[in-house]
Amino acid sequence: MDTTPDTAPRGRMIAPDLIRAVALIGMAIFHLTYDLENFGFVPRGTVFHPAFLDFARVVASTFIFMAGASLVLAHRHGFRAAPFWKRIGKVVVAAALVSAATYVMMPEYFIYFGILHSIAVSSLIGAALLFLPWILLAALGVIAVWVHLNYAFELFNQPWLWWLGLSTKWRPSMDFEPVFPWIGPFLIGMGAAKLLDRLGYWKRAARYQPDQTRGVMKVALFAGRHTLPIYLIHQPILYGLTWAAFLLQH
Repeated sequence: MDTTPDTAPRGRMIAPDLIRAVALIGMAIFHLTYDLENFGFVPRGTVFHPAFLDFARVVASTFIFMAGASLVLAHRHGFRAAPFWKRIGKVVVAAALVSAATYVMMPEYFIYFGILHSIAVSSLIGAALLFLPWILLAALGVIAVWVHLNYAFELFNQPWLWWLGLSTKWRPSMDFEPVFPWIGPFLIGMGAAKLLDRLGYWKRAARYQPDQTRGVMKVALFAGRHTLPIYLIHQPILYGLTWAAFLLQH
């Protein structure tokens, strides 16, 4: 879920890892609620309440925004091809695992283009646009969201085009985050990171050494550094615990 920024001698930046950790908490809350509803512990329709759907969008937007910001952080001193492709490979493999696992569990709602798929495609697009100034990146991000809100075309209703997000209908999924509008927060994140770099923030940003943190902060920063594996394992754990609670009740 993150693109690891380049590491200075003083250690990792605190803010990006903390933001990702908070987003992970939000993601866990949403998925736990989904599981609780699935096993009848909360009323049907809870996860489809408008307020809860807005909460889910904020969480997803935060992850994607930070993925865009982290892409800039990782390459702000020049594009590093080897780390980039290594990271893309991990995200693509993880996305394929999510698709396969959800197809086995819930084939009618399997994830064919979820947040990991979106981050992988957005990263490829973002890498091609790294040369743009912050204001153009932010503007393109806003335009992407605007296009999604105002345009949809029957031409894109073909299943192989659903991932673009420009169709008038698509197959339902547990997690569907197509290019439009989700490239929007990614590009806005890139623009924000470039602006902060221009303002000198990243040079002044507080840093830490992973082996020197303690307590809750240590846990939070650890989570922020390892969002991808945590994303992959948290839902099976939550689902298993909820299922176990259901079996104990019956």
